[in-house]
Amino acid sequence: MAVQTVPRRQRGMLGSAMVITRREVRDSLKDWRIVSPVIVLTLIFPFIMDFTSRFATNWVSQFTDPILVERLNPFLLMVVGFFPISFSLIIALESFVGEKERNSIEPILSMPLSDLELYLGKMLSSLALPLLAAYLGITVFLVTRMTTTPVWIPPLDLTLLMFALTTVEALVMVAGAVVVSSQTTSVRAANLLASFIIIPMALLIQAESVIMFYADYRALWWFVLALFVIAIILVRTGIRLFNREEILSREMDELHIKFIWRDFWGYFLRPPELAGQRSNTVAARFSLPRFYRHDIPLLLRQQRSALLVILLAVAASAVFGVMFARQYPVPDGAFSLEGLTAETFQSLENVPFMPSITTPAIFINNLRVIILAALVSVFSFGALVLFLTLINLGLVSFIIAEVTAIGLNPWLFVAAFILPHGILEIPAIIIGMAFALRIGAVMMSPPDGLDVGQALLLTLANFVKILVFVIVPLLLLAATIEANITPHIVLAVYGR
Repeated sequence: MAVQTVPRRQRGMLGSAMVITRREVRDSLKDWRIVSPVIVLTLIFPFIMDFTSRFATNWVSQFTDPILVERLNPFLLMVVGFFPISFSLIIALESFVGEKERNSIEPILSMPLSDLELYLGKMLSSLALPLLAAYLGITVFLVTRMTTTPVWIPPLDLTLLMFALTTVEALVMVAGAVVVSSQTTSVRAANLLASFIIIPMALLIQAESVIMFYADYRALWWFVLALFVIAIILVRTGIRLFNREEILSREMDELHIKFIWRDFWGYFLRPPELAGQRSNTVAARFSLPRFYRHDIPLLLRQQRSALLVILLAVAASAVFGVMFARQYPVPDGAFSLEGLTAETFQSLENVPFMPSITTPAIFINNLRVIILAALVSVFSFGALVLFLTLINLGLVSFIIAEVTAIGLNPWLFVAAFILPHGILEIPAIIIGMAFALRIGAVMMSPPDGLDVGQALLLTLANFVKILVFVIVPLLLLAATIEANITPHIVLAVYGR
């Protein structure tokens, strides 16, 4: 009699991922080194915060406004929720590299699961226990504050905000830590790289604390939205980079400055279409005519999507500038452009954060913005590049809108103050921001055939090539015009 086999139960993607999640959570609950801190942070820490709240309320109310005392409780509520999720970083950093060091990663990677299901299962298992502890800690703190004197009952929207903020903070920390764990070769290296997660989150908590003491809780919902977007980016990055074969074959990482410089210099010298051919020494020759005739136009065409994103940010900055100008109009008679003199431009040197009206000062200021955008792009996946674009060009839009509001001709203002040098400066800034944006974006989606390190070197080489041969000449010429020609045009139009 033939034995009839029973087919394996069909599961969806999430159901398959939950197999890993349940396994990891059971293992975590069996480890007293994980359970004990969670219990302490969940059950004992809220009572400590409750005692701190009541003591601070009674003591501080003797010396300051009671409003400040009332705003202490939301801050403590946020801290109670954050402390347990900070423990999620340790679990997430152990998710892959810890298994590899304990020689227990092979059975997991050999399971009949896709890379996506395996990655999501590990991430959810790292998130479940700390997030549950955070929710429980918030609940314990709220119950104790509602049942002890002095009684504090938070509004419903504030309570929901704290739960949402805690959730997205945990998601960002876990998503970032799992990416680190899947791309490192030792727990020690993962712990060192965790500083790129801890430091930004610590700064974020400080910013949230300031907003809480100002009681502008609506602004914190923007933090929730921003953190949710960052979490999606990190999850997509982790899924894009995750590869079980590389985890098994990856050996100890070593930093070779000589090899890094060799690869970077090769990417810089080779034409863009031959960038991946690292053994091609014939193409890796310096040729200035080829750079301008072939490399630069091809690089600009390759960055069409990044240029489009920056142009959308420019359009958004124009809208925001007009909105802020309408919301904060300049008082009547605050300034006038009639009767300007040469001394007016000299007096601008005393204005804080304004560069002097000289070619070197203007050139260095503009170049510094683009280089700063490239640096922050690495740590923000390009998000801060868009932020810098909004600030810089939004300020120009704000000034133009204010000039219009006081009754002056905006077209004449643009033609005199901005157009002479802006016709070169603005395209240079847009191109520089686009290539800086690509540096961060390539970490989420490296080109086929290149790992994250090589893709980062390639985009840095392309950025330097554009910076040296396009942006620097344009900014230098624009700074020369702005320092020596624009003031004379302005005086001819608005001078006495």
